[in-house]
Amino acid sequence: MMKLPIAAQVYSVREQAAADFDAAMGELARMGYDGVELAGLYGKSPEEIREILDRRGLKAVSAHVPCDEFLKDLEGTVEAYRKIGCQYVAVPYLGGERWYGGSGYQETLSFLSVIAEKCKEAGMQLLYHNHAHEFARTEEGGYQLDAFYEAAETAALAAELDLCWVKVGGADPAAYLRKYGGRCPLVHMKDFVRDGEVTLVALGDGELDVGAAAAQAVESGAEWLVVEQDDHHFGSPMENMKKSIDCLKKL
Repeated sequence: MMKLPIAAQVYSVREQAAADFDAAMGELARMGYDGVELAGLYGKSPEEIREILDRRGLKAVSAHVPCDEFLKDLEGTVEAYRKIGCQYVAVPYLGGERWYGGSGYQETLSFLSVIAEKCKEAGMQLLYHNHAHEFARTEEGGYQLDAFYEAAETAALAAELDLCWVKVGGADPAAYLRKYGGRCPLVHMKDFVRDGEVTLVALGDGELDVGAAAAQAVESGAEWLVVEQDDHHFGSPMENMKKSIDCLKKL
């Protein structure tokens, strides 16, 4: 199987990054990560972030940027991530009135088109990162996530499928990767166990068929695998990030 480069979602090690961003990036690089997906700038300028990542040999693949940041300063936000060198920018969450069926849904779709155009002008592609709530059903019986992607222009908005939440939402991760083949350049690899509630674990320790997911990501045209573990109930953040990349590298 062809190997895809592997990035770490920095939110997974947010406390370590906040305490010493440079040291945290160095530790991820030593584990073997090829790049990172940012989740905030930790009080640093775009130039400082880029210098640290360049020195550590990590590519700034993407960044999770909430809609509110774009609303406050669209041009400034896009320019910041352009300076860092991101190829992608992902809206990490839409819910409440901004999501399907909400009073602000159509306005949100329109604003996403504006964000996407600004990103395109800066040489970046806009993505959307799903959770599980997007797998609620529409009136027609389909998934709301599919209706959302159908409503958004394919060229404007691509997918960043989070396979944990795809599976928790009741869909098949491999089937969803096939469905969005060519429109999903980044794939969130996240594992979990369920005992009444969803508990996130390192890759290989849970329900996700990591090998099948990685193979399908390659077949579907993904460019990067992104390891994300929001919470760490077993082991430390860095221990789990090491365990996860080791799992992927053994495939």
